[in-house]
Amino acid sequence: MLLRNTSSDGGGIEVLMVRRTGTARFAPGAYVFPGGRVEGVDCSPTMELRCSGLDRRGAFGRMPDADSSEGALGAWVAALRETFEEVGILLACDADGTLLGTDTPEDARFAVYRRQLHAGQVSLDQLLDKEQLRLALDRVLYFGHWITPEAAAIRYDVRFFVAAAPLGQAATHDGIELTGHRWVQPRKALSESDAGDFPMVLPTRMMLRELAGFQTVEDALRSAASKTIPSILSTIVLRSGERIEVMPDEVGPGDRPLRGCDDT
Repeated sequence: MLLRNTSSDGGGIEVLMVRRTGTARFAPGAYVFPGGRVEGVDCSPTMELRCSGLDRRGAFGRMPDADSSEGALGAWVAALRETFEEVGILLACDADGTLLGTDTPEDARFAVYRRQLHAGQVSLDQLLDKEQLRLALDRVLYFGHWITPEAAAIRYDVRFFVAAAPLGQAATHDGIELTGHRWVQPRKALSESDAGDFPMVLPTRMMLRELAGFQTVEDALRSAASKTIPSILSTIVLRSGERIEVMPDEVGPGDRPLRGCDDT
């Protein structure tokens, strides 16, 4: 979840959201945060060498329910790799810790890297090595852990992270997995979703509800740095003949929880 402070009336923060293509297997047409699957290379010792501010031991300490220390670090790496692939924003720094900004003639070079990543012609660690950059993992904070319901046809174990958007980098959706992107205030996104104009799945809504309580990016990051991250398994219930995903404590007396994807 990339955040920035907004200068609009009333202040507050904006979060970058992207819209999934209508042909996606999971949540087609929904607004989500940039992200995707953890790949093997994300968990590799070579990739660890290209990270700044966090190693696998430190990552495992912050994510003790991960399968391994390599997998914990891989979740951080995947978040930044997928963000670069999907929206062209790379949260990386040089040897002095200065964050990468692409409002320079180098923009075109990183656009080429992004296309090469999509084509499988270069890996992220190769890109970082060539540019003498490291992923700025110390700028990325763990924010949430959601597990899709047992009754879901497609299940995911989802980790959410939060970071301030780097200055000088503009978002551009990939046009492949995503059909659009938008900076939006969390409360506005929730309001539009309630009106049926901003489709989202439940975990996304719940993350936005939490973000809506912050007036500045700095407030959000301070909160994330000290919060305990529970693992939340939501539930799908049959309510008035309709399948609805709800929080565990929102199952009503008239609801029938569904346990398997074949339940009707």
